[in-house]
Amino acid sequence: MANPAHVSKVRALYKRILQLHRFLPIDLRALGDQYVKDEFRRHKSANPAEVKSFMTEWESYRDTLQTQVLDSASGGRAGGAFGAELSEEKLKQFQDEHFGQLYQLMLESTKPNPQFHIQEDGQQK
Repeated sequence: MANPAHVSKVRALYKRILQLHRFLPIDLRALGDQYVKDEFRRHKSANPAEVKSFMTEWESYRDTLQTQVLDSASGGRAGGAFGAELSEEKLKQFQDEHFGQLYQLMLESTKPNPQFHIQEDGQQK
């Protein structure tokens, strides 16, 4: 069985990321929420080396997104732009399946007609 402290840390990270997604545009939020849920579910039984890398990357994502949300709230980010460039160093660490996931994510996030038809809270359906 997993260490309770580790499980608590993973849950807190997962929860915080989903909370931060509330500040994203609605279509990106839906896409991001689904991606996070799938990735955390997919890594439930990962080996310790994968878990360490997984947690490091998602903690970095949380920190970046938190900074961008705060900047956006204070008017510091033009048009509420979110995201970051992937460095060549990061790309070299990718496996083939990661490139496939990244490509699918790019396709989904740049669709002219979003897959998700979600209305903001308070709007009539």
